[in-house]
Amino acid sequence: MDVTELVPGDLVELRLGDIVPADLRLIEVTGLECDESVLTGESLPVEKDTAAVPAGTPLAELSGCALMGTVVHAGRARGIVVATGADTEFGRIAAGLSTHQLDTAFQVGLRRFSMLLAYVAGGLTTSIFVLNVALHKPIINALLFSLAIAVGITPQLLPAVVSTSLAAGSRRMSRRKVLVKRLVCIEDLGDVDVLFTDKTGTLTQGRIDYARAVPAGDDGPDRVLRWGLVCTENADLNGQVVEVVGGNALDQALWESPAAAVEWAALAGYNRLAVLPFDHDRRMVSMLVRDPAGELTLVIKGAPESVLDRCVEVPTAARDALAAEFAAGNRVVAVATRPAADTRPPTVSDEHGLHLSGLLVFLDPPRPDAADALRRLAGLGIAVKVVTGDNPAVAVKVCHDFGLGGGLGGGVGDGLGGGGALTGVDLDALDDTHLAEAITTTTVFARVSPEHKTRIVRVQRRSGGGVAFLGDGVNDALALHAADVGISVDSATDVAKDAADVILLEKDLDVLADGVTEGRRIFANTIKYVLMGTSSNFGNMASAAGASLFLSFLPMLPSQILLNNLFYDTGQLAIPTDTVDDEQLRRPSHWDIAFIRRFMIFFGPLSSVFDFVTFAVMLWVFHSGPAQFRSGWFVESLATQTLVIFAIRTRRVPFFRSHPSLPLTLAALGVVTVGAILPATPSASARCRERSSPRWPAWSSPTSS
Repeated sequence: MDVTELVPGDLVELRLGDIVPADLRLIEVTGLECDESVLTGESLPVEKDTAAVPAGTPLAELSGCALMGTVVHAGRARGIVVATGADTEFGRIAAGLSTHQLDTAFQVGLRRFSMLLAYVAGGLTTSIFVLNVALHKPIINALLFSLAIAVGITPQLLPAVVSTSLAAGSRRMSRRKVLVKRLVCIEDLGDVDVLFTDKTGTLTQGRIDYARAVPAGDDGPDRVLRWGLVCTENADLNGQVVEVVGGNALDQALWESPAAAVEWAALAGYNRLAVLPFDHDRRMVSMLVRDPAGELTLVIKGAPESVLDRCVEVPTAARDALAAEFAAGNRVVAVATRPAADTRPPTVSDEHGLHLSGLLVFLDPPRPDAADALRRLAGLGIAVKVVTGDNPAVAVKVCHDFGLGGGLGGGVGDGLGGGGALTGVDLDALDDTHLAEAITTTTVFARVSPEHKTRIVRVQRRSGGGVAFLGDGVNDALALHAADVGISVDSATDVAKDAADVILLEKDLDVLADGVTEGRRIFANTIKYVLMGTSSNFGNMASAAGASLFLSFLPMLPSQILLNNLFYDTGQLAIPTDTVDDEQLRRPSHWDIAFIRRFMIFFGPLSSVFDFVTFAVMLWVFHSGPAQFRSGWFVESLATQTLVIFAIRTRRVPFFRSHPSLPLTLAALGVVTVGAILPATPSASARCRERSSPRWPAWSSPTSS
């Protein structure tokens, strides 16, 4: 029947390769294993049983449930539908993605900056209008001049500069294997100071590899490995070795290892006579084999705790070695043998009195480039925290190997102490206030659900700073949606890629570091325009307002103010191409409205000093009339507020220790040159004649005194 017709209470049969169509409570299970990586990120299939389902327990935490969207990896089962559609674990994630996405830190900062400009422009415009009217200037002219001041103080090209920076940055980032879905998130990427990421595929290679054999007695490592290869259900050992097809991930890793290739020639003489298959009660497989010498041996391979319970005289060193491997976060399979008396098929009663041959150790190997990438992110001021559905001990060990969390001195589930791991159970016991404190001291969050991941991200966002989340599974979608910057990879599930803002073409933290650097470069250039535009405009407009109070004519016509602003803004369109000093890229870049306000208030009046010097020279040295006064100040004003970009763009010595980009240099010098030449052109004379026409009031005419 069609999956959309399923309702709670229906019975569903599950077989190998099936996609589970709804959340099921299992009632009959035969060796069922489900690949839940799409939901949990776990690289290994999960064993299922018919365990009871306590009321109120999330289905994702139960072994007695099969979840919608997961895949049957082995075995078969029958289950009762308990949830369909949006009520399933998968469905709740999809439903959560339909909620409104919160504004990012950059959008919030931009809105606060816009409000600052509105307050300054409104206050300055009102003050100038009132003062000019009080000095008996014509109301219409006073209003036009005040509005021109308001327009002049506003950085009109801020949207253009931001859009140009983002578009150019998007092209550069695509060359660095970073694709951007939401352009505004480029600058938020530079604002990131906390990165939450999964472990599998990011810090590790996301696959199971055979590491080594640990002998337990007289057998050497090669002998332990050989018995492990022999005891494989999916290998045909009838006198020759054929390719292993299917089987569990550990068997595949064992047979694909370089060490196995060395043993192939020796395995050719072994014959498999009978097998007792693996089941989830025994958690082992037994195989009766005849070795090249003709001796019969029963070989058992399985979970260490199950195999060791059936062995006699297990050496203390072997138990210590097993404990050490578990503490190291490795996966271990035990191998044991016993002589067989005849060729009858083995039974459960034969699995006793075993001799422990040794241990086979498997691990998810660390990425060789992860350590350098983590050091690079640390150098960029980004704290990396691991959020995983994997075992806490495994996650802590991996992070410890990479030096995350200052060595991770704490233990699993030790709450706030020592940077240890917090599990989903620990998170449920914390309110948001204590969770915010825990996040600052914790590096590993293990055995967490999609809801836990989302809560961690939201609490951290409320604590301030930029938050990025890197994930590739359906279980990561809600957290990707909630972060300032959701980051996924090209190989991720479609749901994760849809929820993400940025897509990495390689699941590599080094690629992410490139994206962060580019984001900070773009943000730094945007702030250059903001600082220069607000301070220079504020200073020039304050100078114009002040001069209008003691001059008998307007110091600059409204049309000249707008033309000056147009030339100035045109020269700033090249700011997105500018270079950025290295020290500006080493730390997260945040909006600091208080700093922008202070810079505008102190640096703006400082630039007015040059304007008042110009006024003095024009009035007392050249004895200028209105036309010459306005032309002189037009040129000086345009030159000072345009060329000041070379001082504002860097904290180093301009030109000598910090070189501007060639387009910015040419644009700034070109605008100043055009502004200096313009008053001497016929166009300026025509405009002066136009201003002298009877249509203009006498007090604003270039020839009036």
